[in-house]
Parts: sequence; structure tokens; C-alpha cells
Amino acid sequence: MSRAVAGPEIERLIQLLARLPGLGPRSARRAALHLIKKRETLMAPLAASLGEALGKIVVCRVCGNVDTRDPCTVCTDPHRDPHVLVVVADVADLWALERASAINARYHVLGGVLSPLDGIGPDDLNLGSLLARVRDGHVGEVILALGATVDGQTTAHYITDLLRETAVKVSRLAQGVPVGGELDHLDEGTLSAAIRARTAL
Repeated sequence: MSRAVAGPEIERLIQLLARLPGLGPRSARRAALHLIKKRETLMAPLAASLGEALGKIVVCRVCGNVDTRDPCTVCTDPHRDPHVLVVVADVADLWALERASAINARYHVLGGVLSPLDGIGPDDLNLGSLLARVRDGHVGEVILALGATVDGQTTAHYITDLLRETAVKVSRLAQGVPVGGELDHLDEGTLSAAIRARTAL
């Protein structure tokens, strides 16, 4: 066990930073030291922003996005196509698609994927409100933007079966060779998916 090198307040800061994704104990120490060195220009504004956001963060009752307003910024954007609904597993996936500016649609966050081994079933996901949104008649296409994992594909098949009785078109993201990918660096599953999803030129 490593010995403390600073007071309990700084050690607590390091421990909390180490809980963030992508940061281990060493990275957390570097991040904490950087924050401390820049405490006037970085740490104080960050603490103020966290305090300000903490009391205002809500989950959108329409789509499940995280925002400071309900309905969220995405749901209230009048320039989005209300006829296309992109279904994602998590808020991080929604934000990733928005960063890519790939589509100008509305979203629906499931809150996870079906995972029998982890005890996550249909009742644990935001499926009831998805069906309600589709049945209200405004949605023409549902795009399943779920991961290419076994659980993601199981969830996609389950949702496809749920929506079979509706008139909505159901599609999913293409899978296969990534942009800039070399074939001999790809796994067999990715190559097989790319062959099956081939398109005409």
C-alpha cells in the first residue's frame, strides 16, 4: 500500500478522480496535481461548475438523455426530424452520435442492454416509453444504434420483435470494416459482418 504524500483533502481528491473512467491511481495523481497547480484558472471554475450543475441535472422524461432541462435540449430542438428515432443503450452513445453529427434525428435511451447473465431483463430497460413513442404515430423509422456485442444484438432482435406489429421501419447501424482499417488487423467477426453487409458500388 502506497503512503500518503499529501493531506487528507488532496488524497480524497485523488481517490475520487481515480473513480473516473480512463483514470487509474497514477493518472488521478497527475490530474489532481495539475488541478492544484492551476487552482485559480481551472480548479475553482471546475468546482463552481460542478456545484452549479449538481442541483440542475435531470433525466429527460421523453428520451432518457441527461441535461439541465426536461424535456432536454435534443427533444426540444425544432430542427430535428421527428419521424426518425435513434435507439441507443446509454447517454454516452447518444453523445457520441451527436459528436459525429451523423444524423439530425430524435433519440431514445434504453438505459442498458438485455443481459441475462447480469440479471438485466426487458423490465429493466426503457422499453415501455419506446413503444409509446412509436405508437403515437409520428415515428416513421427506428434506427437501432446498439453495440455489436451479443447483448447488443440480442436487444436489437428483441426490439425488432416488439415493433413488428407497428408500421414503423426498423433499421440498424452498418457493421464491418472501420474507416481507415486494414483487413489483416481485423477480427474474424468484423470481417464476416463486413462481407454480409456489403453494398453495390
